[in-house]
Amino acid sequence: MEFSIKKLAPETAKAGCIVVGVHQAGELTQAARAVDQASKGAVRAALRDLSGKTGSTLLLRGLPGIAAERVLLVGLGEREEFAEAAFRDAVRAAAAALKELGAKDAALFLADLKVGSRPSAWNVRQAVLATREAFYRFDELKTQKKPPDPALVSVILPFSPDSQLEQALTEAAATADGAALARNLGNLPANLCTPTYLADEAKKIARQFKLGIDVLERRDMEKLGMGAMLSVARASHQPPKFIVLRYSGAGKSARPVVLVGKGITFDTGGISLKPSSEMDEMKFDMSGAASVLGTVRALAAMKAPVNVIGVAPACENMPGGHASRPGDVVTTLSGQTVEILNTDAEGRLILCDALTYAERFKPEAVVDIATLTGACVVALGHVASGLFSNDQTLADEIREAADDAWDRVWQMPLWEDYQEQLRSNFADMANIGGRPAGSVTAACFLARFTRKLRWAHIDIAGTAWKSGREKGSTGRPVPLLVRFLLRHAGRK
Repeated sequence: MEFSIKKLAPETAKAGCIVVGVHQAGELTQAARAVDQASKGAVRAALRDLSGKTGSTLLLRGLPGIAAERVLLVGLGEREEFAEAAFRDAVRAAAAALKELGAKDAALFLADLKVGSRPSAWNVRQAVLATREAFYRFDELKTQKKPPDPALVSVILPFSPDSQLEQALTEAAATADGAALARNLGNLPANLCTPTYLADEAKKIARQFKLGIDVLERRDMEKLGMGAMLSVARASHQPPKFIVLRYSGAGKSARPVVLVGKGITFDTGGISLKPSSEMDEMKFDMSGAASVLGTVRALAAMKAPVNVIGVAPACENMPGGHASRPGDVVTTLSGQTVEILNTDAEGRLILCDALTYAERFKPEAVVDIATLTGACVVALGHVASGLFSNDQTLADEIREAADDAWDRVWQMPLWEDYQEQLRSNFADMANIGGRPAGSVTAACFLARFTRKLRWAHIDIAGTAWKSGREKGSTGRPVPLLVRFLLRHAGRK
């Protein structure tokens, strides 16, 4: 699907479909008024069949005086309450309707609506991302005859040509591709998306965009002393992989930002076995690694002026005769020892070695992304990801980027008071701190391995995938990470 920016008048736009907005109480947007006037009141005459509630739609065909074949009316809700969420919902509803139409091209006269104090570039990015999300589907593994691809191949956003808007369009298209990659990896089952598969995907990205890549094997991790990472992988028949993908878009002198993504391709809980209900969703436990690969791909595709290193420790957490046992003590890459009280708290074990490894790059900042704790889902639900950081300036950067991307986070405490919960009688620390403040103590565990770093941790356990009828990966937080890195490079 191609997106373009072109100044159009809705009544004269020659397209398979034009999309215009209508607020509740029959209040027409400027584009809808133009269509209504040109069609001699056809829009207002049809409003009895449209509620105007956000996301409601009504298709009109063959309106007199209108060049487009079809006009899609989309409800925007109350005008006084129209804001970011309503804008995104309206675009998604329009995209869902367009997917069923069969029109080859469309002009989206929602994109130029005023959304609070947001600049037009924000509208462009959100319109592209919301449309691409609505058109995403994952049916590669179904054997029945696939339905034909949606006919829509071209979407025009009706703005006057502008270099900033063109830049936003390029960024959004690359971000959507990166998010789609993260979704595809997340949606693949664990028998296909193994640690080796993730490493091969990283190699494909490296070849396509001429990036640097290293993939450490088990013997390399043993030589380095990654005892925590290896303790998780011990019982799996799938060999662990430690993926390092390097994108350099800002020159050699600029220090990199390192992204570290948790890559547990399936999490049974190990000896501390999870309940069987919904355990299939533990294929999504590699969503942090998937988001890192998707982000690096997006940045490389848009030739972003940043230096980024993506690190993805990947393995399975399985039970078996070689599995780690509760009570085992392992030595991490940092030299600190950990008593494993619960083998289902494995994500922090692979991340702690990856965070220590990241020090060698002398990074400007390190951000890890992980489906780390169910406690974060309890705290924040499925709307916001949890944010923890040992550097408030870095945390503020991420929070602002998250708001800009509308891929939101909520900052949680990382106080030393919580460290007492990780006390162990037999090692430097335990890998769990009990039920109270579970997401906080998990972050506090990681903080012990980042004292030399400007570091932030994003817990995406509640936002990386959806359950129920719409089960599937969301591709989050690729939009957040891309915005953070671009803003960090001065592109706001």
